[in-house]
This record gives sequence, structure tokens and C-alpha cells, in this order.
Amino acid sequence: MMAVVLPHLDIELEMLAAGAPVVIGIDEVGRGAIAGPVAVGVAAVASSCAPLPDGVRDSKLLSEKRREILEPVVRDWAVATAVGYAEAHEIDELGIMMCLGLAGKRALASLHAQGVDVRRGTLLLDGNHDYLSGSLSRPLNIVTRIKADRDCGSVAAASVIAKVARDRVMIARHAEHPDYGWAGNKGYGSAAHLEAIGAGGPTSHHRRTWLHATA
Repeated sequence: MMAVVLPHLDIELEMLAAGAPVVIGIDEVGRGAIAGPVAVGVAAVASSCAPLPDGVRDSKLLSEKRREILEPVVRDWAVATAVGYAEAHEIDELGIMMCLGLAGKRALASLHAQGVDVRRGTLLLDGNHDYLSGSLSRPLNIVTRIKADRDCGSVAAASVIAKVARDRVMIARHAEHPDYGWAGNKGYGSAAHLEAIGAGGPTSHHRRTWLHATA
């Protein structure tokens, strides 16, 4: 049996020791949904932070109930957290990659407003593609790392923050459009969701340019 990899702060502590005043873990959720926004979560950590709280994992490895329990724990632990969004109409107009950058820029602006030194910090981005730089007005110190959401505590924390926030958005929108089942499918293309689109057509929250691929 393959050993479970637990996130840690080794990478972040190395970056802090190298002179970064803050390390900002970044992760996205909702990239593959057909309705609702894409969300980018950010979690800033500094040398003053306590050890990573027990149980924090990549949000995909946690149940919805467990994520809800951990979300306030993560917010209290980090120096600051934020979530930025890009909505379906923006995804239709600009494309998903540009909107990941736009959502990330909005999240970083929120951190800056909270007093985080984003410009001097090191940004730790999950994956092997820097989708942020193209949306920024000035370059920032961005480090990409494959499986950072699994290995790096700040990125795992950001994934929990983003997933819980986006799920709450979709649950709230379910009340407006209950036929599409967003409280359960969170905007992803489940069979029931696709059937509801076929019966009632798309809403303003659907990524219309994506729907032809599911037809």
C-alpha cells in the first residue's frame, strides 16, 4: 500500500529562511465545472505561524464535512487568507487560464488590503504552469510546484479555503436555480445537471462556451 503523503511546511520554512517575509500558498478550485465561478484561494504564512494544524490536506482528499470543520481552523492559523473569483461570463469572454490569473490577482489584492507584503513575498503556486503572471501589473516572485496541494501546508490550506468558499457560493445559487442540483454537484457536469440544462436551458451562471463539449 502506498504511504499517505502528509502536507508539511518544509518548503515554506526554506523560503522564509532565504529571506521571504511571507510565503503565500495558492490553489484553484472549480476549473472543470460547467457552472459557477472559478476560485483561487491564498493562504499567507510567516515564521511566526504555529505548526500546520492536524488534518489539513488537499481539499480533494477531505469530505465536505471535514473541510467545513477545518476552514475556520485554517483561517485562524494563517497570517491571512482570501479567495478571488472569476465568473462564468468572464470565463466565456476571456478563457479559463486568463480567468485563473484574474481570480488569483483578486485574491492577492485582498491579502494586500489585509496588510500582507505580497510584493516582497514568495508565491507558492500548485502545478507546473504560472497562470498568475500574465494578469499582474508588476512581476512577483512566483514558484510553481507540482503536487504542492498535496505536499505544502500553505497550498493545502489555500485549497481548503477556496473549496469551502466556492461550495458556499454554489449552495447559495442552488436556492435561485434548484433544478440544476448545485447544492450537490457544485456546478460540475453530473448526469442530472446536464439533463436539467437540456430541459431548462442554461442560466446566467453557466459557462456557455463549455456546454457544447458536454452535448
